[in-house]
Amino acid sequence: MTTLVVVRKGNTAAIAADSLTTFGDTRLSDNFDASSEKMVRYGDTVIALCGSAAHQLVYENLLSTAKDLNFNSKSEIFETFRKLHTILKDQHFLNPKEEDEDAYESTHITALIANPTGIYGIYSMREVFEFKRFWAAGSGREYALGAMNALYDRLDSAEAVARAGVEAGATFDKNSSLPLQVLTINLQPLLASAGA
Repeated sequence: MTTLVVVRKGNTAAIAADSLTTFGDTRLSDNFDASSEKMVRYGDTVIALCGSAAHQLVYENLLSTAKDLNFNSKSEIFETFRKLHTILKDQHFLNPKEEDEDAYESTHITALIANPTGIYGIYSMREVFEFKRFWAAGSGREYALGAMNALYDRLDSAEAVARAGVEAGATFDKNSSLPLQVLTINLQPLLASAGA
């Protein structure tokens, strides 16, 4: 799968991802993949995706054509992904079936989000979380969370913490690999003081 992380520290947020794509036991590394980036942009929002390799192209297309999307709060992210679910089904042929006992149709997406308002995560049933310090997703998440927890207070920047998280995931998770991509975002001043 992957290792994705988001971090907020001081007035900055960082979002980072490894570069490996896997198809079962086959690994498509950055050495062979002409577009190994796992992040898409919409205005000042960066979304890091994990799950199906198809998500990247679908979301690049979707976000380039969608209008009036809002990722600026937990409730706005929920509403945005609720709207996108219909588009994913109607225009991109999303198969919403996951488990028979699921309460809602699945988007099959796990993503981390960073923008000037903060850092967030969204999961397949459109569950949205806002994070105060950091979080990770993907198959390397446990390693990333451990590294970031151990180093958060020791490192000076959100970017350094994010790099440490993805590097730990790439070191120990068989489905993650370097190089990594990291992007930083200046947080809105009011929200920056509420974080770390």
